[in-house]
Amino acid sequence: MSENTGDLRVRFRILGSFECWDGSERVRVGGPVHEKVLVTLLLEPQRVLPVFRLVEAVWDENAPATAAHQVRKAVAELRQRIPDGRNLIVTEGPGYRALTTPDQVDLSRFTQGLKQAREATAAGQNALAATALREALELWRGPLLSGSGGSVLAAASAALEERRLTAVEQLFDLRLDSGENGELIGELREFIDAHPLRETLRGQLMLALFRSGRQAEALEEFAKVREFLIDELGIGPGDSLTELHNAILRNSPELAAPPQATVAPFTPEGRPSTLPYDLRDFTGREEEVRELLGFVAEAPGTGPLIIAIDGMGGSGKTSLAVRAAHQLADSYPDAQLHIDLRGFTPSGQPLSAGAAAEALLRALGVPGDRIPDDAEGRIALWRRTMSTHRMILLLDNALDESQVRPLLTSPTETLVLVTSRALLVDLDAAHTVSLGVMPPGDSVALVEGVLGRTRARAEPEAVAQLAELCGHLPLALRIAAARLRKRPRWTVRYLVDRLRDDAHRLAELNSGERSVEVTLRLSYEGLAAETREAFRMLGQHPGTEIDVYAAGALLDKSARDAEGVLEYLLDMHLLQQHETGRYAFHDLVRSFAQNLSRGSARPDAEPGGANAGAGTGDEEAARAVRRLLDFALAATDAACDMLFPGRARINRPEPRSAAELPPLSTPDQARDWLEREQDSLMAAVSLAYRWELDSHVGLLAANVVFPLDLRGRLEEFRELSRTAITAARRLGDPALLRLSLSNLSVACWKLGRFEEGIEVAEEAFELAVGLADRRGEAKDTGVLGLLLSALGRYHEALPRLQQSISIKRELGAERAEAESLTNLSNLYAEWGRFPEAVEAATRAIALSRGIGSVDKEVEGLTELAIAKLGMGEVDVAADLLGRARKLAVDVMSPADMSLLLALSAEAADRIGESRPATEWAESALQLGDLSGAPMREAAVGNIVGRLHTRNGRYSLALDLHQHAHDAASGIGYRVEEAHALAGMAHALEHLGDHGSARVHREAANKAFEAMGIPAARTA
Repeated sequence: MSENTGDLRVRFRILGSFECWDGSERVRVGGPVHEKVLVTLLLEPQRVLPVFRLVEAVWDENAPATAAHQVRKAVAELRQRIPDGRNLIVTEGPGYRALTTPDQVDLSRFTQGLKQAREATAAGQNALAATALREALELWRGPLLSGSGGSVLAAASAALEERRLTAVEQLFDLRLDSGENGELIGELREFIDAHPLRETLRGQLMLALFRSGRQAEALEEFAKVREFLIDELGIGPGDSLTELHNAILRNSPELAAPPQATVAPFTPEGRPSTLPYDLRDFTGREEEVRELLGFVAEAPGTGPLIIAIDGMGGSGKTSLAVRAAHQLADSYPDAQLHIDLRGFTPSGQPLSAGAAAEALLRALGVPGDRIPDDAEGRIALWRRTMSTHRMILLLDNALDESQVRPLLTSPTETLVLVTSRALLVDLDAAHTVSLGVMPPGDSVALVEGVLGRTRARAEPEAVAQLAELCGHLPLALRIAAARLRKRPRWTVRYLVDRLRDDAHRLAELNSGERSVEVTLRLSYEGLAAETREAFRMLGQHPGTEIDVYAAGALLDKSARDAEGVLEYLLDMHLLQQHETGRYAFHDLVRSFAQNLSRGSARPDAEPGGANAGAGTGDEEAARAVRRLLDFALAATDAACDMLFPGRARINRPEPRSAAELPPLSTPDQARDWLEREQDSLMAAVSLAYRWELDSHVGLLAANVVFPLDLRGRLEEFRELSRTAITAARRLGDPALLRLSLSNLSVACWKLGRFEEGIEVAEEAFELAVGLADRRGEAKDTGVLGLLLSALGRYHEALPRLQQSISIKRELGAERAEAESLTNLSNLYAEWGRFPEAVEAATRAIALSRGIGSVDKEVEGLTELAIAKLGMGEVDVAADLLGRARKLAVDVMSPADMSLLLALSAEAADRIGESRPATEWAESALQLGDLSGAPMREAAVGNIVGRLHTRNGRYSLALDLHQHAHDAASGIGYRVEEAHALAGMAHALEHLGDHGSARVHREAANKAFEAMGIPAARTA
């Protein structure tokens, strides 16, 4: 019943999601109509199904007028897409027939397996019957088409599910008859949880509990099912279950397990040991070794002492188990056995329980003539032998729990160590030790141990980088160090440089029979086909972490279903989790996942783009990337609309994403999501650029710059805008180009790149005029006003800001108008025109409140306070700044918050509140590195410098003004450059350096005069 079908090439899997395979290549048969038609035919192979039956299967009772035509078209396309499809699906009379052999369809093999089991049971060959049932049930992956097939296929699926559950119950009966009891309890509970009304399963659980010496639990199970049936159906348990309950109450001898063929246990001679050698250079893992040895020392009970060690391939599971086994060998004197269960082995099938039992018996020296021929007999002999000896059993490289359970028995004094790449959550009573990567210090020590201390310590920085590039994975570290040891002329730096090429990193980590890529491929190939596809698609995610919503978009699943896939890959150690709900690839696993898709062509680019008309390439990756980017755009739209109410969007089609979005219905949710996903969103822009999805580049970048600005990540703001500009030019979209240029001009203003900003803003403005984009004209002329104002060109800046405000008011763009009014207030205040500054700021505050824009309200309050300080109304200014501080949490960038605190310090100082003034001044200077926001750096330095001058701290004031002058002069920020000169003059005067003070004062006055700033404003 296994998937190995010999030389057959085309195979169909319909028990679950539909799959068609041509050898090792998956065949895409088409859309839902194609799959439903084909599955319906495969449900009844060799039988003619009329077209109307196929129509019913596809559309139920809602068939369109063209349904018959669509079915015939789907059949014609299936014949083209499936190798030898014309001979596979033939036309006969009124319909079609699928000419498949039983080995080609998993359902046919399932049916064949059930038949073999019935025949074997009738012949008294219970072991053969159990094997046939196991293999048949392994083919089952879920309902037809994963339950999405419609009512006709759902009815067929329900009938198949009943056959499956009957087979499950038959297998449990056979296993109970063979002497399994306690081992079945966990499995039975799982099936009962899924199918609580099946009384046969309940009875089997009661019997297994009773035979395991747990009579009270067996009776409790009957009480549970009785209560459940009465609550749900209003009836009690059936006669069979009731009779079983009564027999358990009587402790009836009839319920005892059937007698098994007794095989005397074997007593080995000497102390057989097949443990691998303990590594001389074993490094690290001290905590895990202590945990393992401590558990063994303290564990109570008489059952097998089980320790399950799991971790990704290459994490050192076997080395840890071997080290522990050697250290514990004296406590388990009868034997120390190791067996590779081949769960993840190149070109090999996992070892069956019967084969493993035989190998273990032979390792103990059991003569061949004493080993039973049948698997059940070998397992029984092994269990009896295990139960009478105190030994260590190392079951290495297990596939899953089902491979381990048959080899365990109770009571026994055997210590069982199990290693697996899978988290063995269903191995009852096992103590779990999960291995991650090594700490950096242990990684370096491992390299030193393999390479040699002298050579490694000659290049300590390179060794640390080597460990980082190896992802601190023990296998990768050993391979890298071994390669260096074999090549004495290589420096560590040379290998580090080779490993920096991510596309070839895995190829470099290969030495002899050991290879990181082969190790990872074994884990990958051990996944089901659908999970392998999901793994490849998740590899397209560009960020360091992925949440369930982004995964849902990539996989085209709901967030809950995507979480199930992520959790399974986490259990298989192909993903890591450092925070609940967020998943990450190990660096080398990410390289492997990306290499699986590397070399595929890009998806079709936007119309007119540089890649338009390119080959389809890997459609799977293309669709996944598009879904992810559509999701990112829809989610950032929602988050930015929530956090920045009234913001303008470029005209574009409605969001195309059908993916489930994260909760973004409150400002806190939106802010938290953007904060968590910020790096992933920037990586998504880069991903879109690499795939030449240029519309996504520009639109997504226009959203992502909002949170970047909020967090003061201005250089990234600028670089993202430049990428968007390149994409828009490549796409030939003038509207998107104008938007991207406009964003770049804002970034340039904040970074003090005024001349570059003016050039960019002028190009954006020209595009807006050419496009008759009034909103764009308003934005870009306003940014030009900002940039000219920063250069002290107030007479040129003022009409542009006024024009911008006028257009925005005309368009009803209240958020944008409030922003420009705030900028106008700042210009008036710097110019000494305080009443006009108050008027502009007051209207900005009113507009911001009207639309609920807290960030713009804070900016308006700050500018109004500046104007009031200039007018001498310090108490009013202090009150305004207090209101701004309360609102400013989470809505201001660190640089803007520094300015607010510096102004708060000035106001407090001027009204005689020295303590808060000092605290706010210190906070303003220490809040963050302002070197990335030189305009704010200069302004804050000058404000706090003037505070120190007023309080007689002239040396501190001089230092701050000098620093402010350096920041302002470096970018041409004229007004703060002049204020810095004036501040330096005041400080120097008080310090007694009158000559220097006079020079600075004259330079300041000349600068103020050139800008038209009145003398009274400069005092």
